[in-house]
Amino acid sequence: MHEEIEFTIEEAQEGMQLTIQHLEKEFQKLRAGKASAQMLEGVRIDYYGVMTPIEQTANISTPDARQIIVQPWDKSVLGLIDKAIQAANLGFNPKNEGEILRIMVPPLTEERRRDLVKKAKNEAENARIGIRNIRRTANESAKKMKKDGIPEDEVEKLETIIQKITDENIARVEKILEVKERDIMTV
Repeated sequence: MHEEIEFTIEEAQEGMQLTIQHLEKEFQKLRAGKASAQMLEGVRIDYYGVMTPIEQTANISTPDARQIIVQPWDKSVLGLIDKAIQAANLGFNPKNEGEILRIMVPPLTEERRRDLVKKAKNEAENARIGIRNIRRTANESAKKMKKDGIPEDEVEKLETIIQKITDENIARVEKILEVKERDIMTV
């Protein structure tokens, strides 16, 4: 096989793998009624003039499935973290206990669970679209190789391999979505 073909296959695999990793990261943010530190991912505070993720200013732990404890390394930012969590509109009401913030994670209602499943399906669809876009780009590269004189049968093999990789990754997205849906709907 030509180097160009191998490079195209590797590039497609890598791109699709990154898409799957992004999907998994997005799914971690969708809470399924169990407390996790990832729920606060993306919340930022103005830490001495720099917008800083709270995980870089505090220790975030989950002593049990219903609460999150945020313990800042610098006690003077406790109020800022409290305000940032409330402003992030995550549905949490942190309780300031002087040295820590205690966040009670409310149990999910049936309606909220259905909304989360909808969000999960939307994220999965975005991942499928990303994978298909990578397939299209790889197939365009294959067509260009054909014009550049690489034998037609090798280009057809490349297109077959790209389709196989695409199918495998779409199936992975479906499996990840199925697991997340079950996780969200489990009371």
